Amino acid sequence: MPKYTTSDIRNIVMAGHAGAGKTSLVEAMLHASGAIGHTGSVEKGDTTCDFADEEKDHGRSLAASVVHCDHAGKHINVVDTPGSPDFIGHAVAAMPSAETIVVLVDAVTGIESVTRRMMDRARERNLCRMIVINKIDAENIDLEALVGSIQEMFGRACLPINLPSGGGSTVIDVFNKAEGEADFGSVADAHTAIVDQVVEVDEQLMETYLEQGELNPEQLHVPFEKALRQGHLVPIFFVAARPHAEQEQPVGIEAFLDVVVNLLPNPVEGNPHPFQGDGEDPVYADPDPEQPVLAHVFQIRIDPFVGKLCMFRVHRGTVTKDTQLYIDGSKRPFKVGHLFKLQGAKHEEIPSAVPGDIAAVVKVEDVRFNAVLQDTQDGSGLHLLPLTFPEPMQGLAISPKRRGDEQKIADAMSKFQEEDPCFNVTRDSVTKETVIHGLGELHLRVILEKLKSRFNVEVETKLPKIAYRETITSKAEGHHRHKKQTGGAGQFGEVFLRVEPMERGSGFEFSNDIFGGSIPSQFISAVEKGVNQALAQGAIAGYPIQDIKVSVYDGKHHPVDSKEVAFVAAGKRAFIDAVQKAKPVLLEPMVNIEVTIPNEFMGDIAGDLSGKRGRIQGTDMLPGAQALIRAVVPLAEVSNYQSQLKSVTGGQGSFTMEFDHFGHVPSHVQKNIVAEYKPKESDE
Repeated sequence: MPKYTTSDIRNIVMAGHAGAGKTSLVEAMLHASGAIGHTGSVEKGDTTCDFADEEKDHGRSLAASVVHCDHAGKHINVVDTPGSPDFIGHAVAAMPSAETIVVLVDAVTGIESVTRRMMDRARERNLCRMIVINKIDAENIDLEALVGSIQEMFGRACLPINLPSGGGSTVIDVFNKAEGEADFGSVADAHTAIVDQVVEVDEQLMETYLEQGELNPEQLHVPFEKALRQGHLVPIFFVAARPHAEQEQPVGIEAFLDVVVNLLPNPVEGNPHPFQGDGEDPVYADPDPEQPVLAHVFQIRIDPFVGKLCMFRVHRGTVTKDTQLYIDGSKRPFKVGHLFKLQGAKHEEIPSAVPGDIAAVVKVEDVRFNAVLQDTQDGSGLHLLPLTFPEPMQGLAISPKRRGDEQKIADAMSKFQEEDPCFNVTRDSVTKETVIHGLGELHLRVILEKLKSRFNVEVETKLPKIAYRETITSKAEGHHRHKKQTGGAGQFGEVFLRVEPMERGSGFEFSNDIFGGSIPSQFISAVEKGVNQALAQGAIAGYPIQDIKVSVYDGKHHPVDSKEVAFVAAGKRAFIDAVQKAKPVLLEPMVNIEVTIPNEFMGDIAGDLSGKRGRIQGTDMLPGAQALIRAVVPLAEVSNYQSQLKSVTGGQGSFTMEFDHFGHVPSHVQKNIVAEYKPKESDE
């Protein structure tokens, strides 16, 4: 592998909706640059990025994959991410690895849900954005209208830097004002639009432009990158990543590689990724190879043959073999035994990784996703500015088919959680259910497939009970005297307390308002312990209580019989007494749901969501005779929505959902839930 410096590196994350052609574009880039000798296809299951068995079976990317290539003396790192909404967590997790997010749009299907979400996430993280319209050689497409839709949704800063020609059989370079007749618009007008946009970020260059009426590409290079960094320009690029019909070669791939190395920022030029330390101000790493190492782990993969594989981006310093690295300020470092560059499933050992580069280490068990790696403990409080992941709302209760598999399941689920930031496992203390949570039905189905193929374990599944919460709507007071005499020393504790509601999402607050020692200070923690037990177990329907303030203001004790266990019991029962007087209510998780369907089903789906106690937030007409419906719906009503939507639309609909807030359960629904609750004897 040739040596390169930080300024030679270009890092891009490929994002976009499933089917847009991200993996095919990466494959074409690798082939055109000479990194691979054969172009694989998703259908044949032989692409560089989709190498896992599950990806080959499903014919799509299910996790992020790291590859690299060299072009025109520059080194390009590419992170290919999944496009299914169920696996968008992997795409979000990869964002800190790059300066530029390249979002693919399918010329046939147009703007889709993951397109919008990744463009929004990239803007929020202050990353440079580029849109690639793929499949420009497809039939019955309107590329000019699609560009208009992109500009309407993402802003007038979205401008073509090349244009399709010959029905998508070739492309014309707009930035360098190449000769040729475009399929729509004119090259001259598109070039002028780019120049007009770019010079707005450089007053001196604008004056030159107004005087001369023209600028050469060399003059535009620096302000072009500045416009990218400021979000003042989002280039649109046209390609056909796979040959269509009699077309022998992909379209626009060499030109795309030229744009990546000539116009996209290197790690020195791009917007630095923000870290946080002890202070409030963000910390930005200087990509200096001589300074102490600062690196960030953006992906963990558990390889059945290699073990734990940790992928990281170097933000500062140089990592070499034998470098001692501390994980999140741990006291004991680990030594880098082997340092790798990844090419999909292949590992190529390298001597060092400079700032801006992406590398990997293996078999370091203490490394976790989102960890910060440093070669010194100075500044060990640093961590990356937190990423915002969608809340996994799709749940499935699981139990082993074979007795004795419980530990295997626990070990497997622990590994899956390490790999996937949007997958988690909970054990419900009330229902005694083990529940796996993901972003959708496909997400959980793939988890169960991996459980069987990798660990030889099968499970029974069912829909889990909804994770309701309890809270109160008014102030109230509670009291309980705990007295027990068993022959010797007895138990005695008496507690008076009051409860009051807090704002939604506030959690729990405990206040000691005792004066005069009616409850000795050593027993206050016991009262709080009893309250916490009741918080977890619920007071009206067995669900955790939240958004409540508890103030203990009086009580009694006995010099001999008072002990911790007595005040735990008294505190718990006094709290339950108060809650039951404070007009308690149940809260249910509400989700934001976006449903994409053919136009003909719009009325049926909107009516169905309204019938599920949903509130329609808006509708949009999408390209390709598609409609988008946005609504807020109780999770209880859509926990099995995949099969319902499939039934209504004949399999033509899709949806995404994210947690929004906890809302009040209607009184008639609450009445039924409360009626089913039977507290355990230990709770009485």
